[in-house]
Amino acid sequence: MTERPPRAIRAHGILDGAERVVELGDAVGGTHDPWRPKLVASDLDGTLLDADGLVTSRTRAALDACWEAGIPVVGVTGRGPRLLETVKAALDHRGIAVLSQGGFVVDLERDEVLRAVALPRDRAVRVIEQIEQAAGEVTLAVEEAAEQGQVHARLRVQHGFDWPYPEPSQLLERGEVLPPGAVLKVFLRSATLDQDELLARARSVVDPADAELTHAGLGFIEVLPPGITKASGLQLALDRYGVGFGDVLVFGDMPNDLPMLSAVQDAGGRAVAVANAHPSVRALAGHLTSGHQVDGVARYLEAVLRDV
Repeated sequence: MTERPPRAIRAHGILDGAERVVELGDAVGGTHDPWRPKLVASDLDGTLLDADGLVTSRTRAALDACWEAGIPVVGVTGRGPRLLETVKAALDHRGIAVLSQGGFVVDLERDEVLRAVALPRDRAVRVIEQIEQAAGEVTLAVEEAAEQGQVHARLRVQHGFDWPYPEPSQLLERGEVLPPGAVLKVFLRSATLDQDELLARARSVVDPADAELTHAGLGFIEVLPPGITKASGLQLALDRYGVGFGDVLVFGDMPNDLPMLSAVQDAGGRAVAVANAHPSVRALAGHLTSGHQVDGVARYLEAVLRDV
């Protein structure tokens, strides 16, 4: 039986723009826009998937059309390996999936892990202490590196964290949340600061050589191994397919998508924000499509593939 994906919850419900339709007209596809991608990459929650975490029939048809045209589709998500089965279902068990913001990369067809990167426990402790000095007390949740790929492993969550997904978790006291070994990533939530302010303060004190910091619009920030971003994870997929960033069409909605959107756009590829995207994503991306509740990715793909 296919596991139902967790509901794609956002910090304040469905974001503004999720149901906005953007008329693409002749600006995309056709003779007015001859550019065609050699690979499509997309964030999942809030971008490719609807608010229930599902791929609609229209979106599924658009993804199938890409594969039939010889254009691989890569899912690039913040979801961890515990949710690998839901990612497989979303991508129809095809191609390569980039999970954990780039820290866990899997060839879905060969069931082969291409990357699994962890943050040492002592490094995680130091980074958390630095962030609390700048931002005040935070609550924690942790994805344990030793349990990568174990889809039934429970997330380690501090009492009071308010984890947004309806999945099994271990509720623990603060001193028990960090495991004895390395972690895949740490989630930090503040009771007084929103995710943007918490991220800004954290970045002001944490050396990028110690950890990568981001957020995915869920009300908390994420602490990852240094250099781990969606761009670095997507690079592995591109290497396997022999495609450069300049030939990629990429979709995103949140600050965790910015590295891969930037890498694609800077190389001459095409970066597209959905209408419900975070302001920083809309400001960066050179193109805009409809919101994720109205098949924004599918609408754009249909236009791109119009004459293929």
